[in-house]
This record gives sequence, structure tokens and C-alpha cells, in this order.
Amino acid sequence: MNIFEAVFLGILQGVGEFLPISSSAHLTVFPYFLNKEYQGLAFDVMLHIGTLLAIVIFFRKDWTEIVISAAKSPFGTESKKLWLLAAATIPAAILGLLFEKQAETVFRTPQSVGLSLILFSFLIYCADRKASQFKDESSFSLKDALIIGFAQALAIIPGASRAGMTISAALFLGYKRFDGARISFLLSGPIILGAGILEIRKLNFADFNIYLAAAFISSFAAGMLSIKFLLTHLKKAGMSVFVIYRIILGSCVLIKFLTSK
Repeated sequence: MNIFEAVFLGILQGVGEFLPISSSAHLTVFPYFLNKEYQGLAFDVMLHIGTLLAIVIFFRKDWTEIVISAAKSPFGTESKKLWLLAAATIPAAILGLLFEKQAETVFRTPQSVGLSLILFSFLIYCADRKASQFKDESSFSLKDALIIGFAQALAIIPGASRAGMTISAALFLGYKRFDGARISFLLSGPIILGAGILEIRKLNFADFNIYLAAAFISSFAAGMLSIKFLLTHLKKAGMSVFVIYRIILGSCVLIKFLTSK
């Protein structure tokens, strides 16, 4: 691996994590297209830490307000939001632990990723078309938190997209696109942190080098830009552009798989 490849994979992670196009799918299919080997656990951990830092810094005011308000008033509005976000994280945490091995093997084959990119695109498209957009973030309830949480759990399948599934669930529930995206981003912090903690236990810190540092910096920078871009985009447009991109990428993966036999 060289610096260019490390930066490129970092950008893929940062963009794919927060846009509804699936970072895990991109980190699988692009090495597949380029005939590169898996970059390794240490690399994956640094990519996740970069995107975690991006979401924490971008929403630092929100998280600070939520935590401080919850501490001052355990039964207040912000405290309720904190518990709802925690509840929404549980389904993904449970399924992530149960299907960790499958996520790294069965779900990560080129044909599985290609199919997932295409099939889940139709779900995103239907949600975007249905969007009635009459609810905002203040409408967030336990029922909504659990439904969006179960949708987030689907992101264990590379190609589904955590952002795509959670925003789609919010749209089906009647949320405005912008508010659905904000809920999705706030939910991403705990789940990315949890995934990083699970992976970091397996690390050998002797593996750290300049390439991992480059991947960390690029995933952080790309993550910050992607969050801002999506929030701005969803104020005035839907997710059709991402659906088209996903279908094209998924089709390319399947064509390569079928023609390389």
C-alpha cells in the first residue's frame, strides 16, 4: 500500500459512511476492482476512528447540550432524546455481535455486495418517493427510535448503508428529509464508537504507521464534508442521485463477477 491508496480508502470511508451509498461496500468492491488484498484490521480501525471523530466534532454542540441538559434534568426533553438514541442503538449492537463473522465473510462477497447495493436502492427510492415530511426531530419517540434502530441494524450487510437505512426508515415514519438525516447522524456516533471498541481490542499497536495516519486524516476530512453536503442537499432535494449511483456501481460489480469466471 502507498500513501495515495491509503488516502483514497480513507475518502471512501468518510464519504460512504455518511452518504447513503455504504462505506463497507466501497471498501470491499474497490480493492476487488483493483485486485488489491484486504487492507487489514488496523487500517479499518483507523478509518472508523476518523469518521467517529468527524461525527463528534460536527455535532459537538448537539452532544454537549444533550449530555449537560440530561445531567441537569434527568427527566427533561434532552434526557429523553439521550435515552431514545441509546434505545435505537441496541438492535444494531445485538445483530452486530450475532452476525459479526457473517458480515466479514458471507455478506462481503462481490456478488452479495453487488446485489445488496441494487436491492436496497429500491427501498431507499420507495422511502424517498413516499416522504410525506410532516414530522421534525421533536417528534422522535420510542417507537420511532426502535424502528430506526432496527433499520440501522441492516447496515451489517455491506451494500445496505447505515445512513441509507436509517434515513429511509425516518422517511417512512413521516420525518422531513433533513430531520431524518440529523437523527441518522446522531445515531451513528454510538454505533461507530461501539464498532471501533470491538475492533481495537484485537489490534497490535506495532502495526501503526504513516499509511494508517493518512487514512485516518482523509476519512475524518471526507466525513466532515460528507455530513455537511448531505444535510445541505436534503434541504432541497431527495436521494435519487444516490439511488442511481448505487445501481450503477452494483451492476458493475455483478458484471465483473460474472465475466471474470
